[in-house]
Amino acid sequence: MTKKGKIHIGTSGFSYRDWRGPFYPDKMKPADYLSFYAESFDVSEINSSFYTTPRAATVEGWANKVPADFRFCPKMNRFLTQMKRLKDPEQPLEKFFTAFEPLKAKLGPILLQLPPSLSFKEDVVSHLFDVFKRDYSGYEFVLEARHISWFEGLPLTMLRENNIALVISQSGVGYPYAESDATKNIYLRFHGPTTLFSSCYSDEMLKEYAGKIKAWSKEGHTIWAFFNNTMGMNGLNNARTLKELTGVK
Repeated sequence: MTKKGKIHIGTSGFSYRDWRGPFYPDKMKPADYLSFYAESFDVSEINSSFYTTPRAATVEGWANKVPADFRFCPKMNRFLTQMKRLKDPEQPLEKFFTAFEPLKAKLGPILLQLPPSLSFKEDVVSHLFDVFKRDYSGYEFVLEARHISWFEGLPLTMLRENNIALVISQSGVGYPYAESDATKNIYLRFHGPTTLFSSCYSDEMLKEYAGKIKAWSKEGHTIWAFFNNTMGMNGLNNARTLKELTGVK
């Protein structure tokens, strides 16, 4: 009998001004936000690492503010994904993983978010995946592609063979969308059904995804679901609803 896979549901980051008052108590210090967030959720993406590599003290602080079973999914720094466009990954990866070493025991998959203009290039991707296997075999990776070339046979095969999940990216702005259960991890990002980063998902749509998530879990997959519609309270409220619909405590 297949063992059910773990379901992790959270938001894309945990520190937003809009959440002060409706979620975080008005008088709470921002330094205490993460501990408070971790009382309701067992996972968070880290968006800030996309823009700036965090200091070691910051990463150590995150590790010390959450329970042992809490997980972080940091976004790879844009220097590799946007500027280098996945080429010559050795130095950017070393800098990124050195920074996150204090958090290694609490890391979920590392998210590579690619720009819409970045098409699949076999030689570039093959080298990147070889570096992952050689130097970072203790980590897991997921890839959010926004160019249609990534959704064809060869790149999908390479992702599957390297156990790198293709992110299921739900949005109302036309990001390429595909659902795949070809890897252990299944990773969903909800960017907003109409307006990016702010619009709210209906209960009907969340029920549809809850059904899919429960089915994937029964097959033994580990599910990672994040709401990136974090403007206002929509992301938090949608995450809470999806937790209820999937029976996640």
